[in-house]
Amino acid sequence: MPTYMCLMRSAPGSQGKQEAPSPAQMQEMYASFNAWREKFKDQIVDLGGKLKGAGKILTTSGVTDGPFVEMKEVIGGYMVISADSYDGAIEVARESPGFRPGASLEIREIA
Repeated sequence: MPTYMCLMRSAPGSQGKQEAPSPAQMQEMYASFNAWREKFKDQIVDLGGKLKGAGKILTTSGVTDGPFVEMKEVIGGYMVISADSYDGAIEVARESPGFRPGASLEIREIA
């Protein structure tokens, strides 16, 4: 079965400063995440995770700090899923509780 890399993107600063969720909201978020994870447990290969803002860029010329500030979008996280087709991969990704307004997911089949 093909596997797909999902790159979670958002505009820089689009996450904004949000208030910390209440304990009840946290409980609801975990329940939603656990239900999604259980529903697609056979298709989730690697849940991936959130990426930190800073990183390094390696080129043949050397190493620099990154990502570059002129980027229009920031890759904030990733996951790897297994599906019969792009449509199947899109279904898993679309239902992820981490997929929120203002974000996009780039989905690429792994060769």
